[in-house]
Amino acid sequence: MAAAHSKESARLVWRVGGRVQGVGFRFTAQALAASFDVAGFVRNEWDGSVYMEIEGLRQEVENYVAEIYRSRLGRYIQQDDRSWQAATGSFHGFEIRH
Repeated sequence: MAAAHSKESARLVWRVGGRVQGVGFRFTAQALAASFDVAGFVRNEWDGSVYMEIEGLRQEVENYVAEIYRSRLGRYIQQDDRSWQAATGSFHGFEIRH
């Protein structure tokens, strides 16, 4: 069952906290997304967190998140709040929103 689930498109709503603003988080997240079959956006939040919505095959999204942790960004993440939802297919590419 888990293998079939990983082949379904999904949306990850992800909020990370810590020292994640002012360190190039959004730009690096966007650059890393180009290496994965994912779409969505990243934006800074007023409370100092970074908010992302990412769609793709669930395993691809999980691989992308793991790559963010492996990158230099991983050391800045102190809070990690994730919520999986059904994909809507409304994203085209991966963008930085303001």
